[in-house]
Amino acid sequence: MAAHPLIDLHRHLEGAIRSSTFLDVAARDGHPLAAADRPRDLLVAGGPLGGLLPYLAKVDDHIGVFAAPDDWRRAGREAVEDAFDDGLDYVEFRFSPYFIQQQTGLAPEAVIDAVADGIAAGSSVTGLPVGLIATILRDLGPESALTQVRTFLTRRELWCGVDLAGNEAGYAAALFAPAFGLVRDAGLHVTVHAGEAAGPQSVRAAVEHLGAERIGHGVRSAEDPALLEELARRGVTLEVALTSNTQTGAAPGYRDHQIHALLAAGVPVTLNTDNPRVSDVTLSQEHALARYAAGLTAAQLESVARQSAAAAFR
Repeated sequence: MAAHPLIDLHRHLEGAIRSSTFLDVAARDGHPLAAADRPRDLLVAGGPLGGLLPYLAKVDDHIGVFAAPDDWRRAGREAVEDAFDDGLDYVEFRFSPYFIQQQTGLAPEAVIDAVADGIAAGSSVTGLPVGLIATILRDLGPESALTQVRTFLTRRELWCGVDLAGNEAGYAAALFAPAFGLVRDAGLHVTVHAGEAAGPQSVRAAVEHLGAERIGHGVRSAEDPALLEELARRGVTLEVALTSNTQTGAAPGYRDHQIHALLAAGVPVTLNTDNPRVSDVTLSQEHALARYAAGLTAAQLESVARQSAAAAFR
């Protein structure tokens, strides 16, 4: 058991669904995934993929398998059980009801209710505390973002925060300022994917225009020393995922990961799984990799763990 708390603040539900559950549901419904040759290869990254898009394909391409609300209840419950089995003390799951609607035809409200039911069931059985983050799908544009937030707020009590994810380079953060104004007015926390597929200017814009308290990934902040100083001054926490960052090419590898520059600059950093099925990693493994592959010291890991507790949206 880890000497420090195990807390995952950046875990996508869509990327946490078990491969075996995909196959079980696919076989039940006659989905082509069940008949694929080596189906696990479609769902799991075997190593660096050379870019973000091939990685996201393993997260997104087969979500349509889960076509019924009960499938999402199951996904939520099992995701909590898996986090508990890894020894986590707290976890925040994020998901995009509107992306799931695109893939399944299910109403966003039905998706939210089903996932929340499953998460609550898993938390009740295990005793693991869980936070839920609603993800705005960036690719649908700023007007849709307002609609998405208004839908989330019909179930305000379910959420601890709101995220922005999608085509980081194609849609400037400033376009989403009205939507995040609604988020902040509702008293919800803000985290934004930035500095993964685009450069440090994307991180700066997320903080300045959207009020981001945490940044999903943010590793390219290391390219701008002035930004690092600003993040440290403001106390903006970066949600780092060593394995995912290496697989997408956002980081060159474990040993040369930007986490070293971030920590040296005093930027608050947490360790996370991002998509545990796709990256084929647990949080306890991610901490071990941070120590033995990336070369973080025991003191640095303890600091990261304390920051995870301090930055939680609970």
